[in-house]
Amino acid sequence: MEQEGTRMRKTIYALATMDTKADELCFVADSIRNAGLDVVLVDLSTRGHSDQTDISAQSILASHPDGPDLLLKHTDRGQAVTAMAAALRAWLPDQINKKQVAGVIAIGGSGGTAIVASAFQALPIGFPKLIVSTVASGNTQPYVGHSDITMMYSVVDVAGLNSVSRRVLSNSAHAIAGMAIHSQEITEERPALGMTMFGVTTPCVDMVRENLEKKGFDPLVFHATGTGGQAMEKLVADGLIRGVLDITTTEVADEVVGGIMPGGPQRFDTIIKCGIPYVLSLGALDMVNFGAPETVPERFADRQFLVHNPQVTLMRTTAEENRQFAKWIAAKINRSIAPVEMLIPEQGVSMLDKQGEPFYDPEADQCLFETLEQEIQQTDERRITRHASHINDAAFAAALVAAFERVSGNQFQ
Repeated sequence: MEQEGTRMRKTIYALATMDTKADELCFVADSIRNAGLDVVLVDLSTRGHSDQTDISAQSILASHPDGPDLLLKHTDRGQAVTAMAAALRAWLPDQINKKQVAGVIAIGGSGGTAIVASAFQALPIGFPKLIVSTVASGNTQPYVGHSDITMMYSVVDVAGLNSVSRRVLSNSAHAIAGMAIHSQEITEERPALGMTMFGVTTPCVDMVRENLEKKGFDPLVFHATGTGGQAMEKLVADGLIRGVLDITTTEVADEVVGGIMPGGPQRFDTIIKCGIPYVLSLGALDMVNFGAPETVPERFADRQFLVHNPQVTLMRTTAEENRQFAKWIAAKINRSIAPVEMLIPEQGVSMLDKQGEPFYDPEADQCLFETLEQEIQQTDERRITRHASHINDAAFAAALVAAFERVSGNQFQ
């Protein structure tokens, strides 16, 4: 927006436990201001306070369901961090919407990172968000989740300004400033659709994607690694995905059996709750994912395995496990009130599940198919259809596209 030739300055929220990190956060704020943006300092202290803040920790805590005096009840630091994290998650998204904030940046150690991570995850995909953290060089999954948080390793502790911390913090300040200043307005008018894929279902998904692109859609493909399905559902919740072709539901297998790529207990819930057009199939439900062979739990020692690569070992699912998958899926799908259709590929659910391939097991597959038909309560708008095809056949890909056109009706015309 321009006013008399002067561009209005964008605002960044900068967050930290300012009782211990005020100097470092003010350094970040000065660097952001030098880049041409305004900054609001947000204090997340669970002990003590700072006089340099713009928004106090007590203001944040006022958003907690148990009230602003909550920290007085907690002498344990872990409980205090948990309380502040819950308050921030309730407070920050609303502030972002009301104040037209252009980005958020936080700095801290493990406690400070834990406070901000959940709140940052709740912000929309594409909104600039960056955390400078002492834990950013390790397992960042608990902090990033299925969001697009940028994490920067602090190298040295966030404890004072020195020759290293100044460089790292300056880089982080200019990184968030660059994201905010050069944010791209999305003008894409094609309806975005979510799709799930694994390597063993790639031919099917590629054919479906190309067909949908020709029909004027914008297909977004998510790798079904647990976080992939969760990321897709977050975009559904944010209103950025208007329909889903859940072709590869293998995350259910890892969720039920205990593999390393589970979709989480809420998998499918957001899609069903939002009531968007939904088509799903059974891609890669013939396998559970583990890490390197030596990491596979001992209880599975007598099972059939295939080493996919040095870091991934695949285990063939059994008939009984397939029965459990079907019941798990059916319990979700039976809650749907919008049109949904499940397509069953009778000749196999992955590249490895076809005649001559190592995971070919028609009896296990039939247990999956028949249990789904028994458990899912079919209606005019909740249907199961069988197809005499393999999941990667062109005929099955065409059937998926036709099913999506049925469940979406005239929504995209």
